[in-house]
Amino acid sequence: MSSASAATRTLGGVELPAAGEWKLDPGHAEVGFVGRHFMMTKVRGRFHGVDSTILVGERPEDSKVTAVIDIASLDTGDKSRDDHLKSADFFDVEKFPKATFTSTSVTWQGTSGSAVGDLTIKDVTRPVTLQIDYLGYARDPWDNDRIVFSAKGKVNREEWGLTWNMVLESGGLMVSKEIELVLEFEAIRQA
Repeated sequence: MSSASAATRTLGGVELPAAGEWKLDPGHAEVGFVGRHFMMTKVRGRFHGVDSTILVGERPEDSKVTAVIDIASLDTGDKSRDDHLKSADFFDVEKFPKATFTSTSVTWQGTSGSAVGDLTIKDVTRPVTLQIDYLGYARDPWDNDRIVFSAKGKVNREEWGLTWNMVLESGGLMVSKEIELVLEFEAIRQA
């Protein structure tokens, strides 16, 4: 049996990850977001501190995802903006240092699917839907089996109490309410 066949399986004519536990490789993960400044300019940020486990089910729809996000690891490339986002105006990192995501249901068709889950920020829990694409399998030079995913979703930040904003003279808002979630990550098969 080859390494690929041990780490993957074919379901419905499509190669998918083998059932079991897979852990996020933080060195090869992008857990990010995109918002709008002045309702025009895209501002991107990411969280460097993320711990996530994917339990791939025998049936793909039985899979589960959990993640813990270190909010203090937020990085937008601008220290003053990062400090403001970490302040009580937004994430209030001193009081709420972590955010969590726990999937509640998964649907799957071919190499794409969605995960609905509970996202908790500042002790507020709301449902979020992530659209997921399975990009494939690779075996690295250190004999680790890796799977690669891409996911995205949209949230209204105000639903989690992230309500700071300013009305612009032109009538718009300084910071968009809608935030796009963008995830690119590799996960390593656990023994």
